[in-house]
Amino acid sequence: MRFFDVLGFKQAQTMAFAIDEINRNPNLLPNVTLGYSVYDNCLQLAIGFRGALLLTSGQEDQVILHEPCEGTPPVLGIVGDDASSHSIAISTILGLYRMPMVSFFFFLSTNPPSSLDDDYGLHAAQSFQSDLNPADGGCLAYLEVLSWGDDPAELRRIVNVVRQNVTGLQWMASEAWTSAAVLQTPHLMPYLGGTLGIAIRRGEIPGLREFLLQIEPDLNHNSYGNNFWEYTFKCRFAPPPSGWVEAGGTICTGQEDLETVQTEFLDILNLRPEYNVYKAVYALAYALHELLQCEPGRGPFSGNSCGDLQRLEPWQIVYYLEKVNFTTSFGDEVSFDENGDVLPIYDILNWQWLPDGGFKVQNVGEVKKSALKGEELTLEENIIFWNFKPKKPPHSVCSESCPPGTRRARKKGEPECCFDCILCSEGKINSTECISCPEDFWSSPQRDLCVPKKIDFLSYHEPLGICLTATSLLGTFTCAVVLFIFIHHRQTPIVRANNSELSFQLLVSLKLCFLCSLLFIGRPRLWTCQLRHAAFGISFVLCVSCILVKTMVVLAVFKASKPGGGASLKWFGAVQQRGTVFTLTCIQAAICTAWLVSASPVPHKNTQYHNDKIVYECVVGSTIGFAVLLGYIGLLALLSFLLAFLARNLPDNFNEAKLITFSMLIFCAVWVAFVPAYISSPGKYADAVEVFAILASSFGLLLALFGPKCYIILLRPERNTKKLANNLPNSICVLLSFSNIRVFLYRKCQ
Repeated sequence: MRFFDVLGFKQAQTMAFAIDEINRNPNLLPNVTLGYSVYDNCLQLAIGFRGALLLTSGQEDQVILHEPCEGTPPVLGIVGDDASSHSIAISTILGLYRMPMVSFFFFLSTNPPSSLDDDYGLHAAQSFQSDLNPADGGCLAYLEVLSWGDDPAELRRIVNVVRQNVTGLQWMASEAWTSAAVLQTPHLMPYLGGTLGIAIRRGEIPGLREFLLQIEPDLNHNSYGNNFWEYTFKCRFAPPPSGWVEAGGTICTGQEDLETVQTEFLDILNLRPEYNVYKAVYALAYALHELLQCEPGRGPFSGNSCGDLQRLEPWQIVYYLEKVNFTTSFGDEVSFDENGDVLPIYDILNWQWLPDGGFKVQNVGEVKKSALKGEELTLEENIIFWNFKPKKPPHSVCSESCPPGTRRARKKGEPECCFDCILCSEGKINSTECISCPEDFWSSPQRDLCVPKKIDFLSYHEPLGICLTATSLLGTFTCAVVLFIFIHHRQTPIVRANNSELSFQLLVSLKLCFLCSLLFIGRPRLWTCQLRHAAFGISFVLCVSCILVKTMVVLAVFKASKPGGGASLKWFGAVQQRGTVFTLTCIQAAICTAWLVSASPVPHKNTQYHNDKIVYECVVGSTIGFAVLLGYIGLLALLSFLLAFLARNLPDNFNEAKLITFSMLIFCAVWVAFVPAYISSPGKYADAVEVFAILASSFGLLLALFGPKCYIILLRPERNTKKLANNLPNSICVLLSFSNIRVFLYRKCQ
């Protein structure tokens, strides 16, 4: 039995039915009768070209009409081939003549654009590949194209690529695969069961089955109907081929009943390509209808002209075809976009494996696009068959999603979705790739979010800050107590002999030194940064200036006790002492002022010490200014030390030179050690080092200068008398009086 394309013949008959239905519709193309010609391209592109060119040139065979018409009717358009590669090629030629072609698989087509080694399949594969976004979990392991050719080597290569255990995979099928009956067989269901695929929209065409049942063979001509009849009833019209009857073949009578045979020709429950053919014919009809409704003088063509049915040009139909918009009796909207594609409508099918071993292809949803609502997806998940034991949607990935705080590291030689998960480095968090946190933020331990960096400075609330604050307050309180003791015992010899006014000034300056250390504790602000070093520098210069003047006075008094030395005392009166202290302190104040004006210390957020912390610190601004401030204090301290060292052996019960020497030795040692410690200490520890140096040197001065005196005043008051001094063997009392200050000097006679 010869091969006969039953489905192709069914599609041709659907076109004939649509034309017949339009001709009987008084509201669509009244007074116009449509006809058609059918060309069999025998699956050959060249024959398809020939038919299209014959139609375009007007040399086609006589069209079949129920009623005769006058003249040669114009060709309105062509309903194209169902092979996409053929339609593309033919449309390219027809485009030169601006002849409209409405294919149910391509350009100005009624088949949705799902755009197989043909152009249609390649376009679909490339679109699918480009739409897969790895960030959304999509991954394409490989892309292979099955050619229409039969190259064994190429087929073996592709088989080797995909050769693996395909059981338990979820398949997603295109409309071509979904409609391939060769795959829908029971022995493939263990592998392909549960497949989800799209298919051309299934429609309903009322009256089509009755129309198909009217087909009868033409006993006088060899027609498509005769071929269909012979194929369906397995018979031959007379005269049959030789040996046909002898071989058991039957002769067709033309009276056979189509309803008595099982044929897919009469299956109207699964109208998919036929439904698109039906819409294609109606699209051409509506385009022609709109053309005929044009009012003269208000047309869209040159000079506002309209198309004329007697002189109709194909490109005029194209104009109206692009603007077609109608709704079928099945409720589907039909219109074309700017690319010539119809608004897509797909059915979603599920290959279901039945308990009895059979299978069926079940409609489980649809996807469509409308001009008003856009794209819509409807899916009945409860009726989907999943070919997995849990009977639930599968979870199939090459690599599990990376947990928060990690990044993907692609495996070499494997698809993009195959990766290892690597913990993000510090300071980075994960979204798709590890990204750096903003400047003031740092990654959490899990690397899943950015958190504000910890703020680090020498705080009053941390143990170190509490200890330093307590020590500072203790020193301040001790200074206050000593000052109270000295004021209370200001008339005693030991207080009067040690220049009480300078002692009071020294105690006040030491108190300021202790208090200025508090400016180094707490979050740095602009005013604290500017004030801390100025207060520190001035307080210490005031302190060291008092010590220096006290030392100079001791030396002057001893010099005055010698013959001819009394004239030197006029340079060390009370006014001169105050003036010297004030002048030396003003010099330091000037240094601080110049420093603050030129390059003032400012608060700074330092992120260099710790990646996960912001260290608030005061930058000194001008290193030279800071160095001059410290250098000036060091100069005065060194000078005081040298003078005290020279006077350390002077014979005097109340001689302070030894105490000053010892106190200056402590002071200089502390600040010499401070410089390298300060430079090498980061962040808040630099402030802590400076506070420690201030407190240590202040306590050193306080204890060395006032400790022995307070001991005598409070615990050995018997030694704080003139009598004790006068009873010393070989001693004399020299009373030197100048201004309002009395200095008592006790020394042995020469």
